[in-house]
Amino acid sequence: MGAYEPLRHHGAKLSSPTRTSVGAFFLIRAILLLLIYVVLCLALLYLLLCFSPRGSPDNAVTTLLQYITISSGDGGGGGGRCDYSEGRWVATAGHAGRYNGTECDVRGSEDCVRNGRPDTGYLDWLWQPTSCQLPAFDAAAFLAAVRGKHVAFVGDSMARNQAESLVCLLGSAFPYHLVYRDPKPRKRKFWRWAFPTHGVTVSVYWAPFLATAAGRPENYSIQHNLVYLDTLAERWSADADTMDVVVLSQGHWFWIPTIYHNGSEVIGMHNVTGLKHTDDIGLFSPYRWTLRMALERLVGSGNRTVVVATFSPSHFKKAWDDPTTCTRTRPYEEGEKEVGGIEGELRSIAMEEVATASARSGGRGSRVEVLDVTKLATMRPDGHPGVYMHRDPFARGVPERLQSDCLHFCLPGPVDTFNEILLQLLISRKQ
Repeated sequence: MGAYEPLRHHGAKLSSPTRTSVGAFFLIRAILLLLIYVVLCLALLYLLLCFSPRGSPDNAVTTLLQYITISSGDGGGGGGRCDYSEGRWVATAGHAGRYNGTECDVRGSEDCVRNGRPDTGYLDWLWQPTSCQLPAFDAAAFLAAVRGKHVAFVGDSMARNQAESLVCLLGSAFPYHLVYRDPKPRKRKFWRWAFPTHGVTVSVYWAPFLATAAGRPENYSIQHNLVYLDTLAERWSADADTMDVVVLSQGHWFWIPTIYHNGSEVIGMHNVTGLKHTDDIGLFSPYRWTLRMALERLVGSGNRTVVVATFSPSHFKKAWDDPTTCTRTRPYEEGEKEVGGIEGELRSIAMEEVATASARSGGRGSRVEVLDVTKLATMRPDGHPGVYMHRDPFARGVPERLQSDCLHFCLPGPVDTFNEILLQLLISRKQ
């Protein structure tokens, strides 16, 4: 619609505004807009201080700064504007030391400080995206974003690793309690925590293929997996309708020898010797199919946020029981280590399936996002427990053979960055 003009007699001349009057008009308007913005920010800060937990004004200020950054569009909350997947690790003293892993009851094999890891340099690194800033994790902002909701981590042990990181990050500022744990606590196949101040629950569901699986996932003495590509794992799929935010993570179990079924029929295998008349279908097709099946279950019903974490690679340089298999104490520099071919393909499949699921939802109902951590995880060989998955591993000398963990991350550690990015995905304005 055109600008309003007052009626005038035909032939009458309009007086032209002077340059001075135009400049004054725009200056006054700019000042008024700035004053309004400042007042709104101060009002928001007041509300945050009122409703933040007692003694935590820093949380309120951080949340306000994040809000301002996101509102101004300068590299804050995602929505397609910020690519957190590309960047570098920058030395920042004590950045990751934000909680005590022993106090928040992380899995013992990932509590590297308690287990006696002598170097703490792995805590001194900040992920710096190339195109934007990644704000530090803010527990108040996260719980506000998921108030009254059920946050579920579904998948393999990397899903559990991230879930425990989140519980520790949130628990450093807010009270919480364990609602349920497995009868055998070391298994940690299904745990649930509650944050009563915000009515939030966080759960972890063990389902390394997302689909129904038997064999090695149930008994590590069995050398191969049995995976049924026609059904989803029962426990998490039965609870799917209760989940408001779901983080899916899988990949590592597909490398293990596996026999794939459709019902009772064997339809393929991967790396299994001695099976006649059965094609080796590799790992890419089953990975895609199980992820697609899970996304169809979650996106096809309800209104939730579904986040797919891309593959986080391991850093085994030697045999899994060689005490020197992962002893690096610094991240890789840019260009020093590239994402591997298989890892990159798994990442691409995840991104393709998320794009397909998002298009299928058509902006209605569920929202689907990618938590792209493949590169930043590839560059952190120093962040694994290694031999410090054991308590004081060299107390009796240096053993010739000792199991090392070069897959999961120490807690606290690099996996906390996964949750920093997850927070930005949740508070972004993209719907």
